[in-house]
Amino acid sequence: MRPFVAFMRSRISLIGALITTVSAVLFLTLFAVELVGFHTAPYLGILAYLIIPALFVLGLVLIPIGIWRERRRAAAGEAAAAAPVIDFNRPRTRQIAFLVLALTVINVVILGAATYKGVEVMDSTEFCGGACHAVMSPEFTTYQRSPHARVRCTECHIGPGANWFVKSKLSGSWQLVSVLFNLYPRPIPTPVHSLRPAHETCEQCHWPTKFVGERLRVHSQFATDEKQTEKKTVVLLNIGGIAPGKPPGIHWHVDPRNRIRYRSDSARQHIYEVELTGADGKVKVFKGSATPKPEQVEPGWRTMDCVDCHNRPTHIYRQPGDEVDAALESKQIDPSLPFIKREGMRAIEAKFASQSDAQVGIQKAVFEFYQKDYPDLLKSDSKRIEGAAKALFDIYSQNVFPQMNITWGTYPVFLQHDGCFRCHDKEHQTEGGEKISKSCDLCHQVLATEEKDPEILQLLHP
Repeated sequence: MRPFVAFMRSRISLIGALITTVSAVLFLTLFAVELVGFHTAPYLGILAYLIIPALFVLGLVLIPIGIWRERRRAAAGEAAAAAPVIDFNRPRTRQIAFLVLALTVINVVILGAATYKGVEVMDSTEFCGGACHAVMSPEFTTYQRSPHARVRCTECHIGPGANWFVKSKLSGSWQLVSVLFNLYPRPIPTPVHSLRPAHETCEQCHWPTKFVGERLRVHSQFATDEKQTEKKTVVLLNIGGIAPGKPPGIHWHVDPRNRIRYRSDSARQHIYEVELTGADGKVKVFKGSATPKPEQVEPGWRTMDCVDCHNRPTHIYRQPGDEVDAALESKQIDPSLPFIKREGMRAIEAKFASQSDAQVGIQKAVFEFYQKDYPDLLKSDSKRIEGAAKALFDIYSQNVFPQMNITWGTYPVFLQHDGCFRCHDKEHQTEGGEKISKSCDLCHQVLATEEKDPEILQLLHP
């Protein structure tokens, strides 16, 4: 009975028992609430499956510490106590052993469930995007309107397997410290150099033999004149891929028979050297005309993969002209409003200290223009103008985040000419004078360029 007596006399043990009991009750309550279908918010999930289990373990640790201190205090000045004798022939000993065993099983079950749910919470999209509002707000906003909006963050940033799971948690520990002590940079630098190779993540859903052939793309562009004159550009993309009888096309770059490595700056915006190992095993090195300083070059060679072109597959920050064109095409902004593209572009490209200031400033700029130049229209149809101002602010709030120093063009997209021309610039060449081609037909065929009614579309939609 001595351990029980020491437990009852120890304040530390009693406090530990209280913490453990309360934590267990809270955990089981929140767990039951979720089981019946109530979905918890990110912060409640952190409380239920990370903080409360930590308190539960803390209480368990305090109980034996308190018992040990109390017994040591009781034995002070006495001879060293003999080793305890556990006699299972005594009914009282069996009762205590059964109680300890039962409590241990319960504790293991609670900790097992807490560990599982804790990992589940930390791997959830809501935890990644909602728990760190100031830092992840831009990434979470762009994620929600991206092609991967139904793909969990961890499927791209971690992928399958325990090895990368452990690496991500170790990396996340420093990220947590950075958030707590406001040590993170603004904006967050890209690319993520510790990102897992694309063939282990992206190719869980996409692979070179899946995307082959050609794809037709139609781009609508609106002029900045009074009527927002619409013109269309039609392009046939040579996707290529790995398929017998298909031209190489864009996905020639990821054909395993061709190995491409390069050296660049840390942002991968400037490619200084390109090494190509062809299917025949021959190696060619193409050097650019620029002579960078050693500190400008990222150490080592990088093997090219999907994200070297698809560098913003999810967190996509678009340009103001593209965004306004898309809103006009979908009628989120009424294209019949005179000069709405010109004035809308002017409004969203202005600098604001915060998004709340932008909301007021964009609406004010739009209304002031129509008050000055089209007062009758403003008086008779203010709802359309108000709707256009709201759509313009939505465009701004999805791409510009002053609190993180993110503005138009902060994060370039390489899946366009600026990305291609990093290598295909007619400046990268071998010692023998062979250059990387800049032929546009390798990647696409332009079927119409800024035409009101392209003939190709008349053939497709007679």
